[in-house]
Amino acid sequence: MKKRLVQILGFLISSLGWLFVLCTMAMDYWRITQLGGQGGSFIIRVAWYWSNLWKDCFSDSTAVTNCRDFPVLWTVTPFVQGVRGLLMFGLTFGFFAVLLCFLGMECTFIGGADKTKDKMVFAGAICHVVGSVAGVAAYCLYIYRVARTTFAASIGPGVLRYDLGPPIFLGLVGCFLILLGAIFYAVTVCRAIWPKSKGVYSYQGGTYMVPRSRGQTYTGYYRPSLQYGSYLGSGRTSSSKISKLSQTTPTTTVSERDAFV
Repeated sequence: MKKRLVQILGFLISSLGWLFVLCTMAMDYWRITQLGGQGGSFIIRVAWYWSNLWKDCFSDSTAVTNCRDFPVLWTVTPFVQGVRGLLMFGLTFGFFAVLLCFLGMECTFIGGADKTKDKMVFAGAICHVVGSVAGVAAYCLYIYRVARTTFAASIGPGVLRYDLGPPIFLGLVGCFLILLGAIFYAVTVCRAIWPKSKGVYSYQGGTYMVPRSRGQTYTGYYRPSLQYGSYLGSGRTSSSKISKLSQTTPTTTVSERDAFV
């Protein structure tokens, strides 16, 4: 039951994270700046310039907005193309991650045997991590582009200093939730995929077994020859049984001619 609850929690958290990332692609105000604010003693004139992944817009104090959609793909600013590509790459991995984790969860009666379901959950967790890393890279690329212009010592005429908008922070929170959900998935299946060793170690061709109780059988650190037999001991007691180091040679049959002589 505990494994099932943890997987359900991971599914809800990771799905919510991907929903946040998906919403940011359609949201406005990825970057925004304000101009004006003191137009006279009675009239205040303010203008806002803002952008997202698909258009640049201008809004004034009268709530009139004019937008210019980005042209065809190969003429868009390169960093915007990179952000789009990384987010789409991450969302693709997120789709397969949600599908694999849903099929491999313990509470769903589809997906095959338990071992197969655990492998599917682990593969889904890996896809979650890859997708979230791609999302973080996209947001960091956009932040770097905005910050480089904002904190520049001098900029050219007509270049605006933008601030970061809400979609950036919402997307970063979504990526964090995705990573957290992937950790929950991995914790529930790591022991099933890689079980703990039973205390048997190999050393120079021999085998050593960790003692657990008195009367344990040991095989030494080296592989002894068959003529020395085996050693049975209790680990701490001095009494032991050692097989004979040599075997008694069998009596040979005397022929009749030798007996006559």
